Amino acid sequence: MVHDDASRVVPHFDTAAVKNIHIVLQMYRKSCTFAGEKSRRGLPANSKVYIAISGNIGAGKTTLTKMLARYYGWEPRFESVTFNPYLEDYYTDIKRWSFCLETYFLKERFKDMLAISQATHTIVQDRSIFEGVYVFVTNNYRRGDLSERDYETYMELFGHMKRLMKMPDLMIYLRKSVPSLIAQIQKRGRAYEASMQLDYLRDLNERYEDFIFRQYEGRVLVIESDNMDFENNPEDFRQIINKIDAQLFGLFSEENWNISNR
Repeated sequence: MVHDDASRVVPHFDTAAVKNIHIVLQMYRKSCTFAGEKSRRGLPANSKVYIAISGNIGAGKTTLTKMLARYYGWEPRFESVTFNPYLEDYYTDIKRWSFCLETYFLKERFKDMLAISQATHTIVQDRSIFEGVYVFVTNNYRRGDLSERDYETYMELFGHMKRLMKMPDLMIYLRKSVPSLIAQIQKRGRAYEASMQLDYLRDLNERYEDFIFRQYEGRVLVIESDNMDFENNPEDFRQIINKIDAQLFGLFSEENWNISNR
């Protein structure tokens, strides 16, 4: 697993050499224009990369998905939140509607996964099927909002589906504290989120941490987003782009060298 962890030992690099590499890389990306297709910012025209955006409710997944799709020319895929017929009922009575809501989400996400596996181009997805299972369903089960019988049925169904699915090539985790999540949720003012309980949001955050750092076996890029406003601050968005480029194109990660600070 690859994590963006600033605590690891950072090797020393020659500043001039690093700057030259950075300049060459930027020139290469700008020159990559493919016939009949918008530039992929350095990705081959026939590339097939699957990127998932992960994070708790209010972390900014949908916003970042749109921005990355626009910047790189990727196809965005969004979670069908508006069209889940159980959502409002779920926030009113979680225990009664947990299995119905989660099974509906599983069905929709599995359809997306099948489409992604057949795609011939890069896709960036707002929340993957994996966190739906290992975060939300597991959270409902541990809280007692999903019976053991329903949980076992759900997990057996997911196990059969998993055999046909492709893991994301890169999962981007928007890490956010509960106070920051609450502020964002209040700011966007969705009616069905108004009755959400604080302990529920806190439990979800704990499940996310367990999922990302202990359970998920794929490649992860962690973005500490509490003090970020990547939607309105170009510098914050640039930092995210640099980190993604480091993962997709190799070379060095941004914490090892930062051109703007040298």
